[in-house]
Amino acid sequence: MTCQMVYHNGNCLNTKRPYARSCKLCIESCPHQAISNYRELDTKSCTECGVCMAVCPSGGFVDHSIDKFYQYLQEAEEIVLNCPKAVPGGFEIPCLGMLDRDSWMTLMLLAKEKSATISTGSCADCPDRQACAISVEAFKGVHADWPTHPVIHIKVRPDQGSGEGHEASINKAPGSGVQKDRTLGWREKSREKIEEWLPSLTADETYHIPKSRQWLIEAFEASSEEKIPFQAISIADSCTSCGVCAAICPQGALQKREEMNSASNEEDLTKEDRITSLRLIFEPMKCVQCHRCVETCRSQALTFNYQPLSHKLITGKILVHEGSPKYCNQCGKRIFDNGDLCLVCATSGPEGGGFFTR
Repeated sequence: MTCQMVYHNGNCLNTKRPYARSCKLCIESCPHQAISNYRELDTKSCTECGVCMAVCPSGGFVDHSIDKFYQYLQEAEEIVLNCPKAVPGGFEIPCLGMLDRDSWMTLMLLAKEKSATISTGSCADCPDRQACAISVEAFKGVHADWPTHPVIHIKVRPDQGSGEGHEASINKAPGSGVQKDRTLGWREKSREKIEEWLPSLTADETYHIPKSRQWLIEAFEASSEEKIPFQAISIADSCTSCGVCAAICPQGALQKREEMNSASNEEDLTKEDRITSLRLIFEPMKCVQCHRCVETCRSQALTFNYQPLSHKLITGKILVHEGSPKYCNQCGKRIFDNGDLCLVCATSGPEGGGFFTR
């Protein structure tokens, strides 16, 4: 049995930059426990609801036909989406659960230029209702941060007819009228031509920026909206300029620029070169809000919050911190907290003896 959901190992944050507490959002969010600890899909349990794709911050799980979905959003004169449980009348998606925050914002930006409607079935009776609930929470988050966003019409229209209606798909292309696709629905199409896709399925497709983020940036660039709410990082004065946050970032969204001063240590080769200045550069487009930097920061100087950002800022580079690392007043070694002495010197006696030895 085949499955339309594909795992791209190279996109997974755990592959990009191993971390003590690995990301398990896909495993924990799957309503059918269809994903193993090794990111293997149980095709018999998987309903292809797409929630693994929505919760994955870096595009580790994707629907194999996701490019066709975005192509439809771009080319349709009006956007009409429906889930398999709803009355067919547009482009069939497997479930609302496939839509993450970036996807919702993309739909909102497109809805400013053309109408956007989503028809759903009775989600309360659907086995994928947990996936739908996660996506609805993402929508509520966007709405709270952007209350004046363009309107997306969401209608509950359960299909009470025969199963034949579920398989019809009506798509609109530029310059053409309504066209019926009399083949199969979203899920069945993948199985019908799976033999053609097997070579690409075995290849591990890797891209640094998740596709939903790429599409959001494209839609934002083409939109007349000047700013959209976007998570940006803030760094407090308690930052010690240690640079660990940049080293731990799996996306390279935080980068450090260091200026060294080795001249002061030419006479004493036992002392390390000192960093006289450290700057932290933030690239919002690359950041997937995994919050590893926040969790790692010993001084708790990092916070994320939503701010209205322009396309130029989201796709650009922002200087968020500039400072100098701290060095031990006694031995000159670099320290990574707000103290004046390193751990060895702080626990040593006046004569240099102590619990720690050099």
